[in-house]
Amino acid sequence: MKVLVAMSGGVDSSVAAALMKDEGHDVIGVTLKLWSGPGGEAPTAGCCTVSDAEDARRVAAELKIPYYVLDHVDDFRDGVVDRFVHDYASGLTPNPCIECNRTVKFDRLLNRLDDFDCDVLVTGHHARTRETDGVWHLLRGTDQAKDQSYVLSMLTQIELSRTRFPVGELTKRNVRRIAAGMGMRSAYKPESMDICFVGDGDYRVFLEEIAPEVFTSGPLVDTAGNEMGRHSGIVGFTVGQRRGLGVAAVRGSDRSGVFDSGSGEP
Repeated sequence: MKVLVAMSGGVDSSVAAALMKDEGHDVIGVTLKLWSGPGGEAPTAGCCTVSDAEDARRVAAELKIPYYVLDHVDDFRDGVVDRFVHDYASGLTPNPCIECNRTVKFDRLLNRLDDFDCDVLVTGHHARTRETDGVWHLLRGTDQAKDQSYVLSMLTQIELSRTRFPVGELTKRNVRRIAAGMGMRSAYKPESMDICFVGDGDYRVFLEEIAPEVFTSGPLVDTAGNEMGRHSGIVGFTVGQRRGLGVAAVRGSDRSGVFDSGSGEP
């Protein structure tokens, strides 16, 4: 087959590209430029950074495969960042990675397969697919601790049929072992756990800068309706949060449901 590999610069997508080439497929690597600063520059923290794109380019050069960078900054801003802000303003807790996969990464790349004359899209996600009697199933990755099938749950039958996840059959340790054996610079690269457009900062700081209107002050009450203090906006909290509430309360029938912000004890 001729395959289009989404290369983030990390070890998983790098090994995915290498595995597909080892299997004899015609491989093309692509990196999506998804976020930029005020001057159009790529971010320096989180994922999708300049160094990530450079790592992907180097791996593609080592594998001797064509490599391209596709600009989808506008799509990412409209479909992911604006949605992120809107969801928080609506009292929801968004998962921007799922929305990115839904509206940008898979949607745009699958639509570009024909442009590159490719048969399938390959990514470095830790997930698996199986086809049974014409029905495609999305399965958890072999390494349960690294499973990413939950961020791919939106994929349709057509999309699953045109997507492959080669590292989903491997443990993370084996992925790194393969990369190290091939001398890849990404072999021991740490995983990015940040929201790419937030970087290594606090999402609340990002929201204050880009959409200060989402911060609406209001009362902090316990489950009995007693006001315990004030908050600067529900976007600063999450479901089940026990620490950092800015109030302290004692246990009792009229104080249940509020926890000491310092000790975390009821």
